[in-house]
Amino acid sequence: MKALIDTCVIVDILQKREPFCHAAMEILLSVSNRKCAGILTAKAITDISYILRRSIHNEEDVRKLLRILFTLFEVNDTFSADCELAVDSPIKDYEDAVMIQTASRIGADCIVTRNLKDYQLSPLPVFSPEQFLSELAKEETFEEQNSEKDQVPCKQ
Repeated sequence: MKALIDTCVIVDILQKREPFCHAAMEILLSVSNRKCAGILTAKAITDISYILRRSIHNEEDVRKLLRILFTLFEVNDTFSADCELAVDSPIKDYEDAVMIQTASRIGADCIVTRNLKDYQLSPLPVFSPEQFLSELAKEETFEEQNSEKDQVPCKQ
């Protein structure tokens, strides 16, 4: 599954925001273990940098964390066309509309955010971190069941 991860989920991990950081960390582990493809937007990276600088006050540490994000996540640009299409979106929050347009263009299967209410009109599935983890577990179970069916029984 290819999931566009919202900034808030990453910040939950990096700032250890309770109670949100636990599910967010599980998503990070799933991305790290290649159970799913995690995607961030370039704008999310700059937003995360800004938020971290304000809380950490150490540019070197912020850059180390950003390097880790670049290692784990695919980072995609938001195009001007995404921004333009978002202007006419039924999504009221413009930033969220831009994120939906970007996710659609890059072929994401879903968006993961804690801000579900602003994404109600999204044409893509939108999951909370907990819902996303549940979907991943279902997908993993389905794949395991299908791989067992594909195995050829041993001859006796």
